[in-house]
Parts: sequence; structure tokens; C-alpha cells
Amino acid sequence: EQKMCEPQYQELLDGQIPRATPQDGVVVKVIAGESHGVKSQVYTRTPTMYLDFKMDKNKTVTQTIPSTFTGFIYMLKGKTFIGDKEFEGNAHHTLTFSEDGAETVKIQTKDEDAHFVLIAGEPLQEPIVQHGPFVMNSEKEIYDTFVDYQYAKNGFERARDWQSTIA
Repeated sequence: EQKMCEPQYQELLDGQIPRATPQDGVVVKVIAGESHGVKSQVYTRTPTMYLDFKMDKNKTVTQTIPSTFTGFIYMLKGKTFIGDKEFEGNAHHTLTFSEDGAETVKIQTKDEDAHFVLIAGEPLQEPIVQHGPFVMNSEKEIYDTFVDYQYAKNGFERARDWQSTIA
């Protein structure tokens, strides 16, 4: 629905990202959304959560997630146990969850520290068509986007001469 809107970019330095500390040994960077009463200043067009957790070993925390959201936890370091069934999440693994009416997720660490991100949002309920780097709602929109890209128009005006500044 909002794929053809003007692009927007927000950049925050680490020190500008608010943090929640629900207990000693648990720190949550609130990049987008809200955690334990701390809200991010980042604007998202659709309801979104992007939370960066660091937990010491032998900690348990719950995170409220709206029941209509779907999302995932991506483990960066360590091991966690998710929910009452203790689904195990190891480093570089992804644990997904869907809208099932549950509004909290329990996250535990046992014998090691953990670092992970929790990313969730409201499903768009739109068809998805992806080709190359483009994601749209129909094959025609994908075709039109490729034409725009080839002719450097409709948002791609600077694409022809653009070069990355990353060495």
C-alpha cells in the first residue's frame, strides 16, 4: 500500500537509542517499538518492534508483543530458552512466532550470556511478489519497477551514477 511513497531514512547513533533495564543483567536497546515502558523515537509506517537484548546467564525476562504481530528472534551469541516449552535458540539460529493471541514471550538464559534481536510487526495482509532486489504486490508492479530502474526515474534518478562510499 505504501510502497510508492517517498523514501525515508532515520539514523541514530548508539547513544541515541533508548534502553530498558527490566532487571540487573538484562539490557534491551529499543531501536523501534517499546519494551518495558521505554519507547523508541524511530517512526515506522506500520507497527514494528526491533529490540536488541543482552542478557547475563541465569536470567528470565518477559517481553510484551501485540497479539496481532508476527516476528522472529535471531540469536547473535549464546543460548536462550523461549516460552514455557523451552524452545532452544543457539547462536546464528532464528526462532519464529506468529499471531496466536499470546501477548508475552518468556526468554531465559541458563549457563551462558546471550545476545539476540527480537523483530516483530503487524502483517501487511498484502500479496508479495519479489524479483531481484524489488518487492511489490504484483508482477506488473515488478515489471514497472524494473522499467523505472532502467530509465532512472520514479525514485531511481541518481541510480545510474551512484557509487558506494564504503571501501
